[in-house]
Amino acid sequence: MKIISYNVNGIRAALKKGFIDWLKVANPDVICIQETKAHKEQLDLSEFENAGYTYHYWFSAQKKGYASVAILCKEKPNHIEYGTGIETMDFEGRNLRVDFDTVSVMSMYLPSGTNLDRLKFKLNYMDEIQEYINKLKQEISNLVICGDYNVCHEEIDIHNPKMKGVSGFLPEERTWMGDFIKSGFVDSFRYLNQEKQEYSWWSYRANSRANNKGWRLDYAMVSEPLKNSISRAYILSEAKHSDHCPIVVELDI
Repeated sequence: MKIISYNVNGIRAALKKGFIDWLKVANPDVICIQETKAHKEQLDLSEFENAGYTYHYWFSAQKKGYASVAILCKEKPNHIEYGTGIETMDFEGRNLRVDFDTVSVMSMYLPSGTNLDRLKFKLNYMDEIQEYINKLKQEISNLVICGDYNVCHEEIDIHNPKMKGVSGFLPEERTWMGDFIKSGFVDSFRYLNQEKQEYSWWSYRANSRANNKGWRLDYAMVSEPLKNSISRAYILSEAKHSDHCPIVVELDI
């Protein structure tokens, strides 16, 4: 099972940059998309269906043109869960889950802490999503949580580890990520690539991508019972529809 996660920074903009042609070649079984910045009625959904993704699900923010997540699937899931039931998270359209026979896949978009108010929102979201997932794992043991976590976990995940005062690499954010993993998840990329210094996001400023001054903000977290099923995990840095690039995990299920 090939699962891709991709923060597209606006699905309509990505479509204009060749997203569909890329998707056909990448050919995942499931793709989790973050920051679609769209409601599905604003899109020509036949584009996704013609690419082989008959089953597509969209969970959008109340505010148009903001945040929002989606999942495209080749096979029909048994169940689709829109949001978490927690209003403080769901009004921004940040969580969507599809359940199959042997695995459940979530597309998750954690907030960024761009200012003090948003940092408070982010830290509250982190607390609430951890509690939610702790309960969810009691019902669903085989869980893959893909998405833009907006956190670099370790120094190897950021081009400049001295940036300890910037949201995304704050000590409390990194501690939360460590605790999240300890709660029963495997960072699939780091599990198979212990020494690789690769990134999934680059600022649009200062020619950051060309100079590879990036951050690894996007993760495919795999629950512990699936650990031995992880066969490949990698980053597709050549895909350029966004300031992020896609990440991939492949499971032998």
